[in-house]
Amino acid sequence: MGEVKVLGASLSLFCCRIEWALKQKGITYEYIEEDLRNKSTLLLKSNPVHKKIPVLLHGDKPVAESLVILEYIDETWREYPLMPDDPSEKAMVRFWAKYVDEKCVISAWTASRTKGHEQEKAIESTQESLKLLNKLIEGKTFFGGETMGFLDLVVGSLPNWIKFIEEFVGIKLFDTKELSFLHEWAQRFTEIPMIKESIPMKEDLLNYFRAQQNAK
Repeated sequence: MGEVKVLGASLSLFCCRIEWALKQKGITYEYIEEDLRNKSTLLLKSNPVHKKIPVLLHGDKPVAESLVILEYIDETWREYPLMPDDPSEKAMVRFWAKYVDEKCVISAWTASRTKGHEQEKAIESTQESLKLLNKLIEGKTFFGGETMGFLDLVVGSLPNWIKFIEEFVGIKLFDTKELSFLHEWAQRFTEIPMIKESIPMKEDLLNYFRAQQNAK
């Protein structure tokens, strides 16, 4: 079906999703690490609009944006489906996946890069968005039900990243008591062998965080 390559940064929460999806489906791929401060010609050619990682190359076809890539992977390789079959359930997964990226991730990232009133607003926004995820996972083993699914991969690295941001910046975003269901899910998720072996270490996250801050 064509050679598969992933252009990414190994500690990016957006790139982790793609590698986990490919591994879950047993797809052999080549991983190409990108220098975010000196983006390769291949990356700029493959994603000329946003010029961002991750990018999936399937043969000569580039696919950009992590949520789009996840759906492409799921529709191209049908083994171990990540999305539910029911159209309404699938639409709901898409809604929450977009919410995670546009609300949770952006709010947490803003909280890590601002000060004063703007930071306070971002912290509050992050906390409120996480409460909704906590309610969503209540009573479930995974967001996908009894098995790991699309939304689990999307949320996947978020708690780990948020805890790192808390320590690095000195703010509080993730209260394990208030977010007990989400906290328990994160523990279950990170015990999955392929996830556990790829959890970023603190020093690696620190280096990546600095690279992101300096990236153009």
